Amino acid sequence: MIDLGGKLAVPGWIEGHGHFTGIGQAKMNLDLRNAKDWDVIVAKVAAAAKKAKPGEWILGRGWHQKDWNPAPSPNVEGFPVHKTLSEASPNNPVMLVHASGHASFVNAKAIELVGIDKNTAPPSGGDILKDADGNPTGLLRETAQGLVRRALEKDRSKWTPEQRNAELQKQIDLSVEECLGKGITTFEDAGSSLEVIQALKKRVDEGRMGLRLWVMIRAAYEQLEKNPASYKLIDFGDKRLTVRAIKQGMDGALGPRGAWLLEPYDDLPTSSGLNTQSIDDITKMAELAMANGFQLCVHAIGDRANRETLNIYEKVFHEHPDKKDLRWRIEHSQHLSAADIPRFGQLGVIAAMQANHCTSDAPYVLARLGPKRAEEGAYVWQKLMKSGAIVTNGTDAPVEDVNPIGSFYAAVSRKLKDGSVFYPDQRMSRMDALMSYTILNAFAAFEEKAKGSLTPGKLADVTVLSKDIMTVPEDEIPSTQVVYTIVGGKVMYQNRKPM
Repeated sequence: MIDLGGKLAVPGWIEGHGHFTGIGQAKMNLDLRNAKDWDVIVAKVAAAAKKAKPGEWILGRGWHQKDWNPAPSPNVEGFPVHKTLSEASPNNPVMLVHASGHASFVNAKAIELVGIDKNTAPPSGGDILKDADGNPTGLLRETAQGLVRRALEKDRSKWTPEQRNAELQKQIDLSVEECLGKGITTFEDAGSSLEVIQALKKRVDEGRMGLRLWVMIRAAYEQLEKNPASYKLIDFGDKRLTVRAIKQGMDGALGPRGAWLLEPYDDLPTSSGLNTQSIDDITKMAELAMANGFQLCVHAIGDRANRETLNIYEKVFHEHPDKKDLRWRIEHSQHLSAADIPRFGQLGVIAAMQANHCTSDAPYVLARLGPKRAEEGAYVWQKLMKSGAIVTNGTDAPVEDVNPIGSFYAAVSRKLKDGSVFYPDQRMSRMDALMSYTILNAFAAFEEKAKGSLTPGKLADVTVLSKDIMTVPEDEIPSTQVVYTIVGGKVMYQNRKPM
């Protein structure tokens, strides 16, 4: 028995879309989330370079150009050029990942290792940003990041299997600790490799996984087609691990202008964004998923990306009328054409959204899309719900803090840092927001019979909060803390700080 002293118990928070090992990985690298200008980032890299061995990679994540005041000078499209970064780390390759994960900034040493120059063409679905003279600035969008990631992986291929495993285990440990401390009892992972999934399975098998995981497979068609059934896991290890979905990516993110739009960006009329995976390839994976009983989860942020994804789903559903209750998902569903909003409900497609992206992105959404497109289809939770669609919630961690309280507050307030409210008619009620983080996330994973509500017979996954987020004044919600995180009836986290 635990006497909560009147504190609120809710069904265990379910993170509806995040990158599980990415949380731990981000904690092991430079944290750039609070950098207020480019010079702060350069200084952090310079400090790291002084401690690094020659040739050792310096990695960081979390920067966003919208946070910089003043803007870097010189800049191209608001992004810096690599000169000062290269001077700060002349002997160590540097890769700094954008907050969204959909762009990276690199220094001259990394550019040299990869062999990027004026004549280097971007890969399909990517972009190498260049200055007026055609020189690479250091910014790599979308699939172009793969050029440097492959160089990093080549360097790490020299590690022993023990070193690689130790790195992964540390990431998992840090991720579990962070999630439990934020009240998360189940984490829906938006894409892990088969290697990572095997490591997670081993941890579960050994009884060393402190929360529950539902994982999307992120692997090539050629890997999955050989024996797809062998990769599926349902309720493995006392319902600690389920693998029943496949992840694909139609486009990039709005911040670095990688989201694929029907019309050009208002603030960059020469671009409509990037299609990062071909429609044919995603269609082929959709057919594999349908044939083998997997959910398909496609990353789509821009209105063009969402339309193309819905078109694929509609085609494959039509070809298999016998298959019902598929619960295929569109991850993010952030910017929609008015014509496509009703299709989510009609097709039974889940809009797996992240409310905190709304309030984080809002300061530049109007610049990117213009007021008409923004009002019509940007983070339109109410419009989607009224169409009959299921709208779920999450944080996309480590893109944002994994704390559900932040996303819950964003869902009910849509309030920005300056106090303004971004299209208030699309706010969720508090009950809608709570459901989006509990029972609806469970539904989106075919797990609503076991979790998502405090009901006799369901798993004893409970989150206890310091404040009643259903009744306190709205502005008090963000200061709410987690008191207990209970998984399977066992207290996995207890906050002992004074409240």
